[in-house]
Amino acid sequence: MPLYLCLTDMEDTKVQFEEVIAQCRELFKNKLKDYNPSWRIMRPESVTDQLLIKANRIRSLEIKGFSMIDEDIKFEFIAIVNYGVIGLIQLELGFADTTDITPEKALVLYDKHITATKELMYAKNHDYDEAWRRMRISSYTDLILMKIYRVKQIENQGGKTIASEGIDANYMDMINYALFGLIKLEFGKEQTND
Repeated sequence: MPLYLCLTDMEDTKVQFEEVIAQCRELFKNKLKDYNPSWRIMRPESVTDQLLIKANRIRSLEIKGFSMIDEDIKFEFIAIVNYGVIGLIQLELGFADTTDITPEKALVLYDKHITATKELMYAKNHDYDEAWRRMRISSYTDLILMKIYRVKQIENQGGKTIASEGIDANYMDMINYALFGLIKLEFGKEQTND
């Protein structure tokens, strides 16, 4: 019996989260080797639009049921995680006109933001009692898209909100919804207790 079937729900979630985060981080690290942190030139709106492209493709594939190119929705959820972290880094540092940090510094920042995002998920998961496990993957896609449109509205308002969370909280939620999708894809729907 696989290890993850023997654990309590929260322990199961932690193990599964760490596994899919490791997959995302590995791709992020390998892309840094290929391109360095060239994304440092991206303004926040460009990061948000890149997230929109990825989430829209997932929804399109969910509706159409097939892909014309050789990248499945798992690849796109990984991209949402990584672009979400890039968004958080850009919010922290601001955008640059050049690649102004090393790949090593980019990984340190990645780890910082993915850890904060993961800790937020653990706190919410405690309060919501693993409700995400009973959701459909398509719901994560719709929630990510909704968060993207919220961020676009906040950006159009110059970053100002009256009663809502800021851009950073929305990026963190997008990352966590994408990680939920990856867990469902990686470990199967039989873990949902549906």
